Amino acid sequence: MASTGMQIFGFVLALLGIMGAMVATLLPNWKVSADVGSNIITAISQMQGLWMDCTWYSTGMFSCTLKYSVLSLPAYLQTARTTMVLCCVMAAMGLCLASLGLKCTRWGGGRRSKRHAAIASGGCFVAAGFLCLVPASWFTNEVITNFLDSSVPESNKFEPGGAVYVAFVSAGFLFVGGSIFCMSCSGKRHGPQDMILLPPPDKLLLQQQQQQQLLQQELQHQYCSLSPLDNKTGYSLQDYV
Repeated sequence: MASTGMQIFGFVLALLGIMGAMVATLLPNWKVSADVGSNIITAISQMQGLWMDCTWYSTGMFSCTLKYSVLSLPAYLQTARTTMVLCCVMAAMGLCLASLGLKCTRWGGGRRSKRHAAIASGGCFVAAGFLCLVPASWFTNEVITNFLDSSVPESNKFEPGGAVYVAFVSAGFLFVGGSIFCMSCSGKRHGPQDMILLPPPDKLLLQQQQQQQLLQQELQHQYCSLSPLDNKTGYSLQDYV
């Protein structure tokens, strides 16, 4: 298995990845307006996220509108919602399994159980990274395609917002963390597969004393069971008179 330090490093990266994925899912700035209006009654900044649309006005007012209707949303936005939620759930499962597979923890069973938990957590992290990368890439492609379309008015053009970049970075963290946990059990094991657990020294000494007492009792029993003729060590003159 990989060293404990590498596993802790992968665990920290995965933790940052799940935190970033959750933040990116909730942020409303997946795309922001590219053209700033000059009129005082027009919005100076528009942001659109997975769950709400927010608008900043030049007067200082700020308003957000939730997206209640799911069927009215475009396909890439529905997919982004679903995959980001699945990403958070999968990463949370991987985080729980990783806490069991760490070598520095006492829970999680023996070495074989920890090895299986580490591999399962790595698979969850890699799957979560893939689920986070897909919506970020699709969303970015849709925004750039719409921005380069000449038929779209300038006021309706957007560019990728900060939440998209957070999603990309989080996907990278999850991929690296999952790869570390998966490779932590792929190497050859030169030592024994399972550790031989020895009892504590005091119990081991007590067992040795008990074994010696049993051996002495068995020898005494064998000696006492011998016949009188067997116990004679020499010859007596009376046996021949």
